Amino acid sequence: MKKFIIFLLILSSCSENSNKSNDKSSNSDFITTFEKSNGLETATYEETIHYYTDLADNYKEISIQAIGETDSGQPLHIVTLNMNRSGDDFEELRKDHRILLINNGIHPGESDGIDATMMLYRDIVNGTVDAPKNTILVTIPIYNVGGSLNRNAGTRTNQNGPKEYGFRGNARNYDLNRDFIKSDTKNAKTFAEIYHLIQPDVFIDNHVSNGADYQYTLTHLFTQHNKLGGTLGNYLHNEMMPLLEQKLESKSWDITPYVNVFNRTPDSGFTQFMDSPRYSTGYTTLFNTLGMMVETHMLKPYKQRVEGTYELMKSMIEITEAHGSRISELRKEQDRYWRSQTTYPIGWSVDTTQTSTLKFKGFEGQMIPSDLTGAQRLKYDRSKPFTKDVEYKNYFIPSSEVEVPKAYIIPQGWHNVIDMLKLNNVQISTFEKDTVLTVESYKIDDYKTRSSAYEGHYQHYNTKVKSTVETLTFRKGDHLIVTDQKAFRYLLETLEPAAPDSFFNWNFFDTILQQKEGFSPYVWEDKAKQVLRANPKLQIEYNIMISYDEDFANNWYAQLEWIHKKSMHYEKAHLQYPVYRLR
Repeated sequence: MKKFIIFLLILSSCSENSNKSNDKSSNSDFITTFEKSNGLETATYEETIHYYTDLADNYKEISIQAIGETDSGQPLHIVTLNMNRSGDDFEELRKDHRILLINNGIHPGESDGIDATMMLYRDIVNGTVDAPKNTILVTIPIYNVGGSLNRNAGTRTNQNGPKEYGFRGNARNYDLNRDFIKSDTKNAKTFAEIYHLIQPDVFIDNHVSNGADYQYTLTHLFTQHNKLGGTLGNYLHNEMMPLLEQKLESKSWDITPYVNVFNRTPDSGFTQFMDSPRYSTGYTTLFNTLGMMVETHMLKPYKQRVEGTYELMKSMIEITEAHGSRISELRKEQDRYWRSQTTYPIGWSVDTTQTSTLKFKGFEGQMIPSDLTGAQRLKYDRSKPFTKDVEYKNYFIPSSEVEVPKAYIIPQGWHNVIDMLKLNNVQISTFEKDTVLTVESYKIDDYKTRSSAYEGHYQHYNTKVKSTVETLTFRKGDHLIVTDQKAFRYLLETLEPAAPDSFFNWNFFDTILQQKEGFSPYVWEDKAKQVLRANPKLQIEYNIMISYDEDFANNWYAQLEWIHKKSMHYEKAHLQYPVYRLR
């Protein structure tokens, strides 16, 4: 009887183990919300995180980690796929592997990448797709968590599915794809933490777009190759991009560069998008990462868009795997290239001497009278597809440059700027005692400001500076930042005021634009006369202004202010850019 009971216990145990195995087998199918709905729906934030958590519980090759905060109150996650099961020590992994970072849901209504990446991770670990041996995949499942939680079915006015989706603005209504330099959001600060933790070789940001109607489901927006520069830019333009196009063509997926037009037909030609550092790929370029955005066409069915995104990511993994060693060497070479430069381009314009020709697959379109507004409106005719040679302006040249300083010096009071530099792994040293140095000093000479709010700012542009050489005393605790470091490009793009996405242009230094001291005209009038009498050259200059500038001659206050600004009484802090250059 005792032996019989033991036999029953063993049999029961085997049955339980068998059931667990069967449960795991059924779980390993991991059918997504997208698949269950036959390509009509996208996963919610909760479903997405739960899905990856289950994957990680079932496959040792996958791990999920909560890192940092978002404005929504929910954490940001990264999901790592490492087929070698060698852990998540990215510093160690970088020695023998390439790292590909996939960002999804920056605009949660553009959810194609969210669903495609879930299926891709599953298919790699269960053997449906060939697994990369030397490439580590890291994905941010949903970057804009707040926008993802704010689901609706109407705000993507032109978009053909899914049924419901998230909203473009985050929990504080920021467009996160304009926030990578200014980092107003917790999301952007956490992205910087993630980016510098993993230091990806290749970066994919999945989007959906519609500026025109055409035959393609897929378009690519690689970072601008001239701006990336050097041999790395040449590789991106001449090898990686054509190879991606060839791979997708072999799978019957046509792809073309991002169609950068609005309310006009693209067959007249278009210009490559210039991704400044406010954008994700513009930001990653500053650290020599090969970056691209996937832009699927929102008028195509959702199922088709997700499947296309899936195939594109597969192809980019294959390229990274095959070219891995070369990519690593090119990135190192690019780092050396930039550090050796004596000048740096901060402005870009289209090179009119070079263009490319696309065999573009579009639809005939024309302007016709609107029966709603009475004005002319654009109308495409999908019954009239075409393939035409279209001019593509995809070469840029520097329009302005600066000489590269050996270092920048930032007084310690500008802690908001120092915090941003530290967030981006900038090497900073601090003066241990008061120090006298001869430096290049900028005065803000001119700038324009947006008349309406843009992403939480009234941004400056067309900024110009006047440069002088001064000998100044810097205090103990002020900061010295050498440019010969990995953050070389980041420093130039943020600390040079004339750069489009500089900290100055994003309002970090607006307090210098307002005078803090002034004058009372009834007091200053008498002192102003004394100033002119004591300075004959200034008197002559004043007389010339009166004689030749009618507006100045007829404006008594402008005259008093002009003299005041030429006197010892004018405050030095006004328009003085508080970042100094050590040459």
